[in-house]
This record gives sequence, structure tokens and C-alpha cells, in this order.
Amino acid sequence: MSNTSTLPTRLDPAVVAAIRQAIDPQRLAETALALIAVPSPTRSAGQVANRLAELLAAEGFAVDRPVADWPEAPAVVVRLDSGEAGRTLQFDGHLDTVHLPFVPPRQENGYLYGSGASDMKGGIAAFVEALRVLRDTGALKSGSVLLTAHDHHEGPWGDRRQVQALIREGYVGDGVLLPEYLADPLPVAARGMAIFEIRIRRDGEPVHEVLRPDGLPDVLGAGVLLVRRLQELHAALGNITHPIAGQDSIFVGQFQCGEIFNQAAVLCTIKGTRRWVTPNAAAEVQAEFAALLAKVAVETATSIDFDFEVQGEAYAIDSGDPLLAAFQSAHTATSGAPLALGRKPFVDDGNTFTALAGITPLSHGPAATGAHTLNEEVSLAELVRVAQVYALTALAYCGGNIG
Repeated sequence: MSNTSTLPTRLDPAVVAAIRQAIDPQRLAETALALIAVPSPTRSAGQVANRLAELLAAEGFAVDRPVADWPEAPAVVVRLDSGEAGRTLQFDGHLDTVHLPFVPPRQENGYLYGSGASDMKGGIAAFVEALRVLRDTGALKSGSVLLTAHDHHEGPWGDRRQVQALIREGYVGDGVLLPEYLADPLPVAARGMAIFEIRIRRDGEPVHEVLRPDGLPDVLGAGVLLVRRLQELHAALGNITHPIAGQDSIFVGQFQCGEIFNQAAVLCTIKGTRRWVTPNAAAEVQAEFAALLAKVAVETATSIDFDFEVQGEAYAIDSGDPLLAAFQSAHTATSGAPLALGRKPFVDDGNTFTALAGITPLSHGPAATGAHTLNEEVSLAELVRVAQVYALTALAYCGGNIG
């Protein structure tokens, strides 16, 4: 795949002008600030979901509130249907934020600040503005747009149950846009990822180092051996590569053992991540991981169990995909050129959509900063830009005249 996709059919300049003129920056900012104003740490996004539903209902949209496996915060769903046959483009975003102290919203010198401004209430507000503009201009002549917003995205507090339930219940388009804070490049390949926790145990109670009986299994030593084996595996995994997504890896970020300096512990805990570039490889990767741990358990006379929580599968988008072509048409119309292609550095809900629904995900949002910190900020100009791109992508994709 080249670093840019084939340039698609040019959008009608008159339609582009109408969409760009219809974007209301102040209305967009007010929507974003209204969402940011409602605290919504993961598993507690019910009130902000209610607020989004109220905003959409006030605009005249018919709002659906599926429980989607999380009664504490029913999801928000809206459809804009042209009434004519065509593709459905899904706008999907998460309303929950990481568990940090709440920072209230403010707008200063063209920037919006506050919890979720970057990740991703600003992007969801751009989705809403794009939907308004498509409705108000009547530009959507075929196909439909499906907007979905939900809780349970941010780990480790959430487990993505709500987006999974929405997919199971049929709230799925033919392709999906996600407003992650990734403006450049456009990610067309992504690694799968799992978070693991390993627990190495021995029988008995903690004991002073000088009172250890002969032959007592050493959980700390077993942990050290296991980390070395994982490092060796990481080196070998460097040979499994993808030209865009990168390479397989395994990473250890936490190692915990013992209560004090001179105690022979009964438990050692190791935590980290495993990432892979091969699509649909999660089961194989987990089996390899389990076999390595079982071997170390035998060698060290310890018992080892583990959790292996898959956060998303690997995927790659074909250069001829119609959603990619539609997006590049929209980006060219707003910015003058198609966007360079690259890899997605993180796992987002796009990995879930491609694995469970089999649809193409594109992650593109404002060039925002401060995600997962107390200093989230996004420029209003960037929100306006992506709202234009979202609306124009829908027109290019839903009409079926691209690709």
C-alpha cells in the first residue's frame, strides 16, 4: 500500500461550499461545552448520555436509547435517513472519560478546555454538527448516517461491553468513523492488543528469609525467570512485521512481589501488554502465551495463572476500500490534498468494529492534545474542520458513487 490512497472522484464544489457554509462554529462549541460540563468517568456516563440525547431531541432528531448491556448509561442512537438506497456511514464515539479529577469546561482564545475536550467529547460534538448540517442542507440524497455514542470505553475501568452490545444488536453501518484525537496520518493498519496479568504462587504462608525450609519454591525468582523469557519472546516477535502496522511485541510494565525486604513471598504479579500485527490472531497469541507460562511453572515448581484481556484485534484496510476513498475525497475538498496513510498507535473501538462487525473503521479526529491528562484542549477551528470532513465523507460514501 502506498502512503496515500488513490485520489477518488472530486466532490461537487457547490455541495462542498454549501456544507462548509452551513457549519455553525458557535453552535458546535456550545455542544462540546455542554457535553464537557457533565462529568462522565467510565461506567458513570449516564448523565452525559442523557445530555446528548436531550440536545439531539431538541434538534428534532428521533433518539433511541438502547440499554446495550449497561443499564446505568443507555447508549444514544440517532439515524438520518435520506429515504433512498445507499450505504450507511456510522459515526461512533465514547462519552466516558478516564478516571482523573474533573476539569470544568471553558473557552478561551479559540480553544476549548476541560475533561473530555480531546477524548472525545469535542469529536462527538463535531459528529452532531455534521449531522445537523446534512439534515439542514438536504445534501444527503441517498443512504443514511447512523450516530452512536456509549460508555465503557476507557480501560481498565471499562470492558467495551456497550459497543460490543450495540454491534450484536445491529446498530452497525457499512463503515464507521471514530473521532479519536488522531489527525495525521490516517490510520489504515492497526495492531491487536491484550492486557495481561500473571500471578505466580506457591503453597504455604509468607516466611522470614532465614526460616525458609529447603526446597521452598521462590515466586520472586520464578517471576524474574519469566520476565527474562518474555524479553526473549519480545526479541523473537520482532520478526513478525507488517509494512504499516509495525511488529509484534510484548511489554512488561509492572512487577510486584513480597510485603517487606526479608520475606519469602507467596505471590508475584506481573502485568503488561501483548500486541500483534496479524488479523484474527488473538486465540493463537494467547495459546502461545499460556504455553510459555506453563513451562516456567513446571521449571520453578510454582503455580501460574493469568488473565489475558483482548482489547482489540489487528486489521488492515485495503487501498481500494470505498470508505477510504470517500474520506480522502472529503479531506481533499477541505484541505487541498489527501491525507497521508499510516498506522494506528493505539487500540480503539475501530478494532472492535472490524473484528465483530466486519466493517471498515477509520479513526480521524481533531488535532487535540492532553488526552488522559488534566490538560485536555482542542481548537474550535479543528472541530470545524473535522465536522466538515465528517459531513462530506458521508456524502461521498453514502451515495455509493465512490470506489
